[in-house]
Amino acid sequence: MSKTIKEIADEIGVSKQAIFKRIKREPLSTSLQGLMVTVDGRLMVSVDGEKLIKQAFSGGESSTSDNQLTVEVDDLVDGSSTKSEEKTAEVDGQNRLYEILERELQAKNEQIAALQAELSKERQHSREQAEKIAVLADQAQRLQLAQMQLQQIEDCVAPAEPERQQPEPPRRWWSRLFGK
Repeated sequence: MSKTIKEIADEIGVSKQAIFKRIKREPLSTSLQGLMVTVDGRLMVSVDGEKLIKQAFSGGESSTSDNQLTVEVDDLVDGSSTKSEEKTAEVDGQNRLYEILERELQAKNEQIAALQAELSKERQHSREQAEKIAVLADQAQRLQLAQMQLQQIEDCVAPAEPERQQPEPPRRWWSRLFGK
């Protein structure tokens, strides 16, 4: 269930401005990314975000001394040793989570770097293949042009085949006789 900044401020006994100042500073601003959303012009904070804000006010310095006194009194009333142990356990859990996420992020970055290197090699290979294809296409055009020129030269230089003379048909006996 999401809450507004005003609702959280009322619960922990600080002003809305104090909360806004705190959530704009690091490391809280980074931790709250994705845990706050604006709905109908009101900033809504998720349950996890609410816990982080409350933790920031209970474990760190407040923006005013009145806020600091309110937090300290709340700690005493709630039983500071139990709350402190819970906070320590929660911080340890968050630290472990942070370490796990950091390792995962590093592994993903390494995977991305490896993929980028592989992609770079593939692009280089593609460029080389394209260059080879262009050279072969140029050579094919030159060969075709040379063949066409050779054919034209052969057509011009080669004498036309002389007409073969048909042998005279054998004379028949009467043409021999009459000499025709």
